[in-house]
Amino acid sequence: MTSDNLVRVVLFDVGGVLVELSGLPTLLGWLEDRLTIEQVFTFWLTSPIVRSFETGKIVPEVFADQLIAELDLPVGREEFLEAFCTWSVQVLPGAAELVKRVPHNYVRATLCNTNVVHWPRLMKQRDLLDTFDHHFASHLTGKIKPDEESFRHVLDTLGCKPDETLFLDDSRLNIAAAKNMGISGFQVKGPAEAEGALREAGVITD
Repeated sequence: MTSDNLVRVVLFDVGGVLVELSGLPTLLGWLEDRLTIEQVFTFWLTSPIVRSFETGKIVPEVFADQLIAELDLPVGREEFLEAFCTWSVQVLPGAAELVKRVPHNYVRATLCNTNVVHWPRLMKQRDLLDTFDHHFASHLTGKIKPDEESFRHVLDTLGCKPDETLFLDDSRLNIAAAKNMGISGFQVKGPAEAEGALREAGVITD
């Protein structure tokens, strides 16, 4: 893709791209290495329990009880929720600065699978989140990646076409879903890889 591309919208995933996925070591520890990191990511994107929680259909207490049972975790509800509340709130170094470098002729938006516990904490990260024009949070929209309707909702809301949209995410499944719709997608982890993708796409040229 060159600098004369048609991209109008730059769409960022948050966790793993701009914000540290701080809960992964804790979850892997609870699992006692019964799942690999890739298996955990796949489980999180496909689990009916997680999907229900991250589309706002069940409350945190029910989510905790069901997930503990599903994964046979060695913790109770209170311990799980106490730990869960601290996950995914640390903005990665350079993340806010990177988003600010996306020229203002592009619409900058987030598309993230999140929940009623994490989103309010993320919204306190004003240095990062105030740089965006729109936020598409799964628990508020009721639509979740990698479902096509989550991407379709963004396109319809912003009035853009798939080939006018660039999507950055750390998940292979999410990027594959976006590409199936004709959206340009890059699987990236952290701001440095995200910057490389933005340069390759001709969005950042300085």
